[in-house]
Amino acid sequence: MAVDPRGSDLKRYLQDDPGGPVVMLNLLRYADGGRETYEKYSSALRTTFLARYGAEVLYAGDGSTALVAEPGQEWDAVLLVRYPSREAFSRMVADPEYQQFTHFRTQALTEAVLQATVPR
Repeated sequence: MAVDPRGSDLKRYLQDDPGGPVVMLNLLRYADGGRETYEKYSSALRTTFLARYGAEVLYAGDGSTALVAEPGQEWDAVLLVRYPSREAFSRMVADPEYQQFTHFRTQALTEAVLQATVPR
């Protein structure tokens, strides 16, 4: 299952840019012991990279009772992160210092959705 964006994903993401801020929807499914590993990534994100790139966490929560979902569609965690632009997000993930922490995210997850949202 997909966990991390590839170069072609980022290229398409930037090509589809309508301009303005972007809120990224993160749906996360942890591997065994992944919650603790993900916290190492999350801590670096919160303390260093979000402010550096003008981003903020709008919501972070654990998955709970799924009211409408097929078996296996439940998520362990949900995050909404606002970035000032798609370019800011792209610069963050290309930052060599940020890349030193991404292996924690990769190791922590078995599946993820990372989707840009567009305001109505």
